[in-house]
Amino acid sequence: MNRTGSPWEVFRAFLRLGLTSFGGPVAHLGYFRDDLVVRRRWMDDRAYADLVALCQFLPGPASSQVGFAMGLQRAGFLGAIAAFLAFTLPSAVLLVAFAGGAALFGGTVGAGVLEGLTIIAVAIVAQAVWGMARTLTPDVTRAGIAVAAAALALLAPGAVGQLGALAVGVAAGLVLLRGVTEAASAPLPPFGVPRGIAIGCLVLAGVGLIGLPALAAVSGSGALALADAFFRSGALVFGGGHVVLPLLQAEVVQTGWVSPETFLAGYGAAQAVPGPLFTFAAFLGAVSTVGPGGIAGAAIALAAIFLPGFLVLVGVLPFWDAVRERPLVRSAMRGANAAVVGILGAALYTPVFTTAVTGPASFLLALLGFVLLTRFRVPAWAVVIIGAAGGAGIRLLTS
Repeated sequence: MNRTGSPWEVFRAFLRLGLTSFGGPVAHLGYFRDDLVVRRRWMDDRAYADLVALCQFLPGPASSQVGFAMGLQRAGFLGAIAAFLAFTLPSAVLLVAFAGGAALFGGTVGAGVLEGLTIIAVAIVAQAVWGMARTLTPDVTRAGIAVAAAALALLAPGAVGQLGALAVGVAAGLVLLRGVTEAASAPLPPFGVPRGIAIGCLVLAGVGLIGLPALAAVSGSGALALADAFFRSGALVFGGGHVVLPLLQAEVVQTGWVSPETFLAGYGAAQAVPGPLFTFAAFLGAVSTVGPGGIAGAAIALAAIFLPGFLVLVGVLPFWDAVRERPLVRSAMRGANAAVVGILGAALYTPVFTTAVTGPASFLLALLGFVLLTRFRVPAWAVVIIGAAGGAGIRLLTS
């Protein structure tokens, strides 16, 4: 199994994901698993689940952090940057265009396409949950941990429930899964981050969180105020995705930088494009009355909201390399990985299934996508196209 790659290989892989990964952060983890774990075999399911669990514990956009780390492991820091740019730029460009007045999805067919893409996200997430459950919950104990984690995530929605479910999984692993033997994972190379660079990244994250507000206040710079607002939003959110919306609303709407109507219009557009929801920051930076606005404002907001999560991730990775193969840590991670299956299962139900499946037609389209993915091994990008066409057809037949 080839464990080395080039930044260009990483860029091409993540560009396709950036153009086709609809459905939010949980769906993105499904797309990553289908393309990078199952098809390209960059790492195995256990290593992937370890990485997902780690990123769920850290502040920042979890799915983008997973992609950044996979690019880093595959092709070094240039690979990490390539993964971020390729996965993020397609949606950022579309949202900046929308901020400039370009309509993205209008009319009956456009609305149907959007619905179809949302429905296919159900199939993508279901495939990921099913595949990871077969590997990561091979016994009754871990299946029970997954069910408990799903229940906690459903009863306490948002970051609190997810972090609580992971904590329960870790505790259960330490108590119930010590001494458990299992087939060894494929050997996983370290991420290769020197400890000096890691510590420097953690220091930069702290300096940014403390220093940017002071610099913005002293200088009176709109650009620095914009960077501070989005850096703080990215640093204080766990899990990413929709969890960041209240923070962004407080930073740009309550301050009067963006009107409530514009904020909601941008949020709607962000739902209609592939890639990470954090690219909503590009729209807000482009329309903000503070800072340079336009493309420059979008670039500042986009870089600022992603930067703290990536700094913290790079800061933690070398220490993660050093401890994750220790027996006690492996027991904890077995529990955490089972909890990840439960968290993904809970997210499959809500918001993915409850939002997308509204009747027999949408259910059948989701089922078709799942069968195509699991039984016929149709690539995810092709299933996305089928889903878009199916959604348009459903809307035309029912309008």
